[in-house]
Amino acid sequence: MNKVKTSSEKSVSTSSRTMSLLSQLEKINVDSVLGEADNARYVTSKILHLVQSQEKTRKEMTAKGSTGIEVILSTLENTKDHQTILNILNILIEVVSVGGGRRASVLVTKGGTQILLQLLLTASKDSPPNEELMVLLHTLLAKIGPKDKKIGMKARINGALNISLNLVKQNLQNHRLILPCLQVLRVYSTNSVNAVSLGKNGVVELMFKIIGPFSKKNTSLMKVALDTLAALLKSKTNARRAVDRGYVEVLLTIYIDWHRHDSRHRYMLIRKGVLQCIKSVTTIKLGRKAFIDANGMKILYNTSQECLAVRTLDPLVNTSSLIMRKCFPKNRLPLPTIKSAFHFQLPVIPASGPVAQLYNLPPDVDDVVDESDDNDDAETESEIEIENDDDKDQIFKNDDIETDINKLKPRQELGRSIEDLKMYEHFFPELSENFQECDLVSKEPKPFVPDANLGGPIVVPTAGEEHSAEVNQSTKGVILKESNPLLTEEYNRRPAFLELPKKDSIKDSSSSHQQNDQRNLLPSCQCLSQEIVEGLDKITLQNSAKNDPYCDTGCVIKKESKTSLTTLACNKPCEHVSPCGNSLFEGSSVQLGKLCCTGVDSEEEDSKSSSSGEQIVLEVSDVSPVHDCDLYIEMVKTTKSIPEYSEVAYPDYFGHIPPPYKEPILERPYGVQRTKIAQDIERLIHQSDIIDRVVYDLDNLSCSVSEEADVLKFNSKFESGNLRKVIQIRKNEYDLILNSDINSNHYHQWFYFEVSGMKTGIGYRFNIINCEKSNSQFNYGMQPLMYSVQEALNSRPCWTRVGTDICYYKNHFSRSSIAAGGQKGKSYYTITFTVTFQHKDDVCYFAYHYPYTYSTLKMHLQKLESMHNPQQIYFRQDILCETLAGNSCPLVTITAMPESSYYEHICQFRNRPYIFLSARVHPGETNASWVMKGTLEYLMSNNPSAQCLRESYIFKIIPMLNPDGVINGNHRCSLSGEDLNRQWQNPNPDLHPTIYHAKGLLQYLAAIKRLPLVYCDYHGHSRKKNVFMYGCSIKETMWHTNVNAVSSDLMEDPGYRALPKILSQTAPAFCMGSCSFVVEKSKESTARVVVWREIGVQRSYTMESTLCGCDQGKYKGLQIGTRELEEMGAKFCVGLLRLKRMASPLEFSLPSNLLDIENELIESSCKVTSPTTYVLDEDEPRFLEEVDYSAESNDDQDIELADNAGDYEVPNQEDGLSDSDSTRVLLS
Repeated sequence: MNKVKTSSEKSVSTSSRTMSLLSQLEKINVDSVLGEADNARYVTSKILHLVQSQEKTRKEMTAKGSTGIEVILSTLENTKDHQTILNILNILIEVVSVGGGRRASVLVTKGGTQILLQLLLTASKDSPPNEELMVLLHTLLAKIGPKDKKIGMKARINGALNISLNLVKQNLQNHRLILPCLQVLRVYSTNSVNAVSLGKNGVVELMFKIIGPFSKKNTSLMKVALDTLAALLKSKTNARRAVDRGYVEVLLTIYIDWHRHDSRHRYMLIRKGVLQCIKSVTTIKLGRKAFIDANGMKILYNTSQECLAVRTLDPLVNTSSLIMRKCFPKNRLPLPTIKSAFHFQLPVIPASGPVAQLYNLPPDVDDVVDESDDNDDAETESEIEIENDDDKDQIFKNDDIETDINKLKPRQELGRSIEDLKMYEHFFPELSENFQECDLVSKEPKPFVPDANLGGPIVVPTAGEEHSAEVNQSTKGVILKESNPLLTEEYNRRPAFLELPKKDSIKDSSSSHQQNDQRNLLPSCQCLSQEIVEGLDKITLQNSAKNDPYCDTGCVIKKESKTSLTTLACNKPCEHVSPCGNSLFEGSSVQLGKLCCTGVDSEEEDSKSSSSGEQIVLEVSDVSPVHDCDLYIEMVKTTKSIPEYSEVAYPDYFGHIPPPYKEPILERPYGVQRTKIAQDIERLIHQSDIIDRVVYDLDNLSCSVSEEADVLKFNSKFESGNLRKVIQIRKNEYDLILNSDINSNHYHQWFYFEVSGMKTGIGYRFNIINCEKSNSQFNYGMQPLMYSVQEALNSRPCWTRVGTDICYYKNHFSRSSIAAGGQKGKSYYTITFTVTFQHKDDVCYFAYHYPYTYSTLKMHLQKLESMHNPQQIYFRQDILCETLAGNSCPLVTITAMPESSYYEHICQFRNRPYIFLSARVHPGETNASWVMKGTLEYLMSNNPSAQCLRESYIFKIIPMLNPDGVINGNHRCSLSGEDLNRQWQNPNPDLHPTIYHAKGLLQYLAAIKRLPLVYCDYHGHSRKKNVFMYGCSIKETMWHTNVNAVSSDLMEDPGYRALPKILSQTAPAFCMGSCSFVVEKSKESTARVVVWREIGVQRSYTMESTLCGCDQGKYKGLQIGTRELEEMGAKFCVGLLRLKRMASPLEFSLPSNLLDIENELIESSCKVTSPTTYVLDEDEPRFLEEVDYSAESNDDQDIELADNAGDYEVPNQEDGLSDSDSTRVLLS
């Protein structure tokens, strides 16, 4: 206790002593008595002693409410005594040296900067100036300067700007004095006006007198001089001056010298300082040219490669990489035009907008490149300084949020007359149907009778075979015959939520199967499931009696009991591949691509010397009851494409089964991005190593490549395909260029193409070089998809995530201002990935996401219609309208048949509330179609809860709003060249027929007072993880603006949150924390906002599904697949059933057994976190994941984004992705 007391007494004593001294000093200031100078000198020396010896005193002086700093500054301002001034400066230096920037900020707020600058001006008038005073003044200014945003302007107004510069000029050998002077000049130079002014007075030339070759002497001075020079050279005027005097080459020489001599890497900061100067000077075009002329690319490339072995030198490698990328000469895309390779003449040309500009371009304009890069040297620096006092302290504000309360209030506006809307009456026969002629007695499902027209033999071109007198003898083919599945008990087991009526085609002869007949005849699911996949794994290669893989002229498939198998006949091994596009069958214009049938595995290649008259057995599973190879071909025949495709991609023909294994989000290897960038830079340095051979070109169909073993073959001439041009860069590296959306000159992101002619054991690098989005989930673990035909023939027909060394970064191909919407100096981005193929001479397909074609949709709808029980399910398929290309847009109606034709049952049927769903307005968002597939199959299933759902609602579904875009491989637009999800406010019936009539259906329902309970538009999201929703709320929108007072008085039904909350509890992939209910100005013409605002549907949503994977819940750390997407579609339906129960608990009661089924579906839940996230352009919320700076951009404005991002929490799962902590920023 005594020790504590003693300590306490000492503390009080010290505190009271400090306060006493400050009081004395304050009294001296007030009295201003002659002869008090000695007292002031004495008091300040005592305070200095306390400050130097005790941290408590330093804290006390800057504590809140303390007047210590004011007293000290007042004394400094008034005293003329030299020693007192020195004491006070030392006191202030001690105070701000410890404790971070807060104490320096206190000094600034008390007016310290102005007093110090005035003192500097006064002291400079002495001849010669007092060295000690100048050292202390500059030391203090250098410490507080970074905390005073206006110090540059204050110094210029006070006339203090050139004092420090002159001191340096006059005392070049006095390192003690010029070191703090240089630090102050560095602070001044952050102001561009000051930098220009100092440059005119010779500061750039002065810096080059101080910096020099390697020396162990004065390294601190060298470092500060380099930092000052780097700040000065950010001014374009100073950078131009440095270039004119040949300083770029000098900097490179200095860098090489330090690099060679600093073998122990003790002076990395100096080496980095030189690089920062080079980075600043290469901001201007003249600087970049001087850098290239001085062989800078090769110098930095070689030095950075030598630094790779030492991890601590990463900052040098990363800065070198930034400089080289910036200086890499901008290339034009090797295209004749950035407009699509396909042309479609619009029936009506819009009066304004991008499409109108496209049509009005003169024919001889080069739209691929312009001279935008030449404009960056224009002198734009103004002598008028704009002061932004609190910009960096302000919380990020989204100007896109709608703030006009009148615009936010929903106002039901039909926009069309009742008479006009009557044209939609025939799409709602359920509102007038009396069912008098329908047999509604039995609700048992009818046995499904297979369509006799389905399942016939087709011919797939492969090796040579004479198979028909009608077919040309040169036609080669494989015969496929479909058989019915033999359903075992294992095959019958299905998840409850995915049950569909099954074909009644069980033919069992054994007693064991007869015992299971009763179970097999029960309705069960034929959707994709784990059991099918497990069954497929048991399918093996079957040889003929001769036990030789090449027997006679054909392949015969043996039937196994697990799944339906297909017979493939081929007459030869695949050395002689038939050309792409042989006739599929007699009189048909539909063709399949080449099929390499060399055997299902490499072991088979050893048998090629055997007799050509032997057999090989291959097996292809019937992947799904809603996938029918023959029916798909029939659907393709009626699909109209602009290029008039005649080929069918094998993945679309064979179908897809989700792989039986999990596909984790890929962990990004350290340094992968800079390695790829270095390889790109090698193209410039070692140009002789570049092959630069065009191997595929839609613009030059006569482009042919000799049959060389070392060249891959490409194709994209099939439905939904997108690949415009391929250039072989190195032996195993290819640059790929995507096609623009038709009637557009951008939107490059979706890709789907075929590759063949590969070898095994070789890593092939693919670079897609004309992507446009500034970032991608490819930087955060997403992989592209690949489909192997060889694997499909080996009974594994599935899309799988593949690729290593994946990254997405800005490249050196420039976008013209025409392509960038008027913005100049924009670049394209590269997706790069490396693939090693498993099979030689395979045929593989690559895609951005799981393809889902228009023909696939038609096939699925037809299969669902043929398989449903019409006594139980009301299913109707209409054609809403025709698209611009003449394709039909399907409209599906699903509900339950009435219990009987009695009046009460018919009334209940007609009065069911509507649910309106749509999907695939953006063609590249194929995941939306897979979610829709899950919804449709659930609604058509025999699941008891699905039946309750059908009895509760009438579903109106438009599963594909943009068929033309999907068919022709567009990423975002329709044939009109416009984003259809920005046309809902005022759709044109000629240019946007699907939107015009979809809105018309909703307007009709509003007119007859039958507003849908829910509207949901299914989308995909390229830059976020999980599945989430966007909704509409006036109050939540107001919360994010400055009109909080208004929002507090608003009354709003919170029911719009119910469905997302339900989904967060029932759907594993759904995340409530990513949902947003904010209405933005840029989204006022989207389906979600228009249906909410004009039609009056409160629960109007966009449901976004990730293209990548999940970072929460059951699927955390996994990439998303079709199984999870289809499950999401089914869980959406379950959510609607829950919504019904919440909305009317008395009217709707569920049997206890159904409750059990529903409870089983609640497998995981998400924590509800922040209610909203900001939503910016392209339906994408603010992207907060951490990005390696070199992945993003070299533009200065991108660096500034970091200042505004500090208020956001960075997701933890992305922490390890950056190549270097020293080069991280947040992408806003």
